[in-house]
Amino acid sequence: MGNPERTSLTAALRAGIAGALALASGVAAAHDPVFGLGPHVLYKGGFEASLKWHETRAGDERDRELGLEMTYGITGDWAAGIEIPWVRVEDGGATNSGRGDIQLFTKWRFWRRDALGVQESAAVALRASLDTGAGGKPRVGTGATDWILGLAYGYESRKWYRWASVRWRRNGDRGALDRGDRILVDLVGGWRPRPSGYLEPDTVWLLELNGEITRRARLGGATVADSGGQEWFVSPGIFWTLRNYAIKAGVQIPVRSDLNGAQASTDWRALLVLEGHW
Repeated sequence: MGNPERTSLTAALRAGIAGALALASGVAAAHDPVFGLGPHVLYKGGFEASLKWHETRAGDERDRELGLEMTYGITGDWAAGIEIPWVRVEDGGATNSGRGDIQLFTKWRFWRRDALGVQESAAVALRASLDTGAGGKPRVGTGATDWILGLAYGYESRKWYRWASVRWRRNGDRGALDRGDRILVDLVGGWRPRPSGYLEPDTVWLLELNGEITRRARLGGATVADSGGQEWFVSPGIFWTLRNYAIKAGVQIPVRSDLNGAQASTDWRALLVLEGHW
């Protein structure tokens, strides 16, 4: 007969190793928030393509955007890509549609710490929104080139996720109009109800707090009354993955709106993303 204590120790060791492998496989399937900025970076030589549907309703204005985004992993910590949108805007009785502002972006993960079943990381991101939108009224694009600089932190485990990010959007001038810069703040929590393996479907539920603080615009040096202010949203979402394919979806629900002048507050926003990487 074998030694019961040794047998028990061996079984516990095997269980521990299996658990560690399961935890590691879960961390390898990195996630990012639906609306906020996360530190996830595509692996070296990887290619990711995603199709995005974004809709916004604010008063009489309704914006719909369908975008194709492509990302390439330059190194294991640096990725870059392009997003090409098609936009349809309805404002009152007027409608306009066409190609929106093309966006070029890059992200560099400058810090990463791995532990048993846990990964923490931080990244800096830069995005340029080019003045390429179709003309006409209502306006499809912004009519200027904008720059977005962001800093993101993420914590991922087999059960819990958390992210925090801040972004500064430098809105370009449109003629004599200084459109006012914007600060975006995101705090996100995630929960995986059931740990799963790489070959199994995986679901993570998300809850985000998204804030947008915009400086007043100026026209010819004078302050524009109907501009600037802040809006805050609570945003439930889901991230569902199967191997190298994923579906992200979420809804932004306004909880505070403090806009200056006669600006229409956001009623709601929705985002659906279908993505795959190879």
